[in-house]
Amino acid sequence: MKYAIIIPDGCADLPLPQLDGRTPLQAAHIPHMDAVASSGVVAATDNVPRHLPAGSEVANMSLFGYDPNEYFTGRAPIEAAAQGIELGPHDWAVRCNLVTVEDQVMVDFTADHISTEEAAELLDALQQALPLPNIEFVPGVSYRNLMVVRHSDELPAPFTADTRTRAPHDLTDLPVTDDYPRGPGSDLLTEIMHRSIEIFAQHRINRQRVAAGKRPATSVWLWGQGKRPSLQAFHQRFGVRGAMITAVDLLRGLAALIGWDRIEVEGATGYLDTNYAGKGQAACQALDEYDIVCVHIEATDEASHEGRYDEKINALEKIDEYIVAPVHAKLQTLGDYRLLILPDHPTPCSTKKHSHGVVPLAVCGAGIPASGARYDEAAAAASGRRFERGWEMMEAFLHGRWDG
Repeated sequence: MKYAIIIPDGCADLPLPQLDGRTPLQAAHIPHMDAVASSGVVAATDNVPRHLPAGSEVANMSLFGYDPNEYFTGRAPIEAAAQGIELGPHDWAVRCNLVTVEDQVMVDFTADHISTEEAAELLDALQQALPLPNIEFVPGVSYRNLMVVRHSDELPAPFTADTRTRAPHDLTDLPVTDDYPRGPGSDLLTEIMHRSIEIFAQHRINRQRVAAGKRPATSVWLWGQGKRPSLQAFHQRFGVRGAMITAVDLLRGLAALIGWDRIEVEGATGYLDTNYAGKGQAACQALDEYDIVCVHIEATDEASHEGRYDEKINALEKIDEYIVAPVHAKLQTLGDYRLLILPDHPTPCSTKKHSHGVVPLAVCGAGIPASGARYDEAAAAASGRRFERGWEMMEAFLHGRWDG
């Protein structure tokens, strides 16, 4: 049996007046996703318990069959795994966004999609200016970076499970005054954030960006802290070997932690301009070697964070044409298969942030009856089939019966 999973991140949405009361999924022309739904089953799944952050870190862990109540320790350590950063048992990783905050309002949580090279230079300047030997800034991709806090007897990490931070993408266009870190270790995090304002203010990178009409990176925003998680390998848990195709460190890290190989695609950016066709081609090739292949696409989530429903529709249509269509066609040449399509969590364009709640899934293939449904939120709600605990869905996808 061959398996494929396609994750249009954050594609679940709410009806929009600009779309005559439809969601982007309902407004998009997605014949191949609809064909999966029609020839298979549509259902709803809830990937994020209400007491945990409504973000991709929890939602994807749940989606892949791991109860986040048991395994989730924070977002940053998952991303650390993507970069091969070894965390000791007492070390902490912290997500380090480069952001644009003006008059205490989160204007842009990406600092206008700052380049990877610019971000690395700014972080190096911050590293050189801070006399903190147990703290290391690790450049990632664009605005997505890490800070690692090493533990020692002389310099213990000050954080605990009670340390609280806010994701900057949930603060878009909102005041941040009351959203700085709180609890144990928050003084350290806040001090670094404030120091970065001083260091970045006159840095040549920001002067060049302003001169070019781009937003500057006014500071770092620290959040998503956590210690090293311990996840059982996916092949031990479910009996199949997997590979991940993504441009996002969070999914790369999750793949590393569950023992999946990672396949890099040239031109995959984690944004609206990603190489959709390249991802689809890579998935088709990987299916010859692996039991299960996952393609994650961030573009739909990024469009939601920007409130651009038109770009969300455009991304959905490209995912449908360049990823769903060829992957489904490839699977049909390989014998028995199952194909699953679902986002990790909702990201409504109207709020521009992740939210709790169910997402629609469509699954087709061996042992799955035809429903005649289309793929959208309303069809999933009307199906009567729902996974209240999202982490139970993966076992059903791989080995369960869907005809009951």
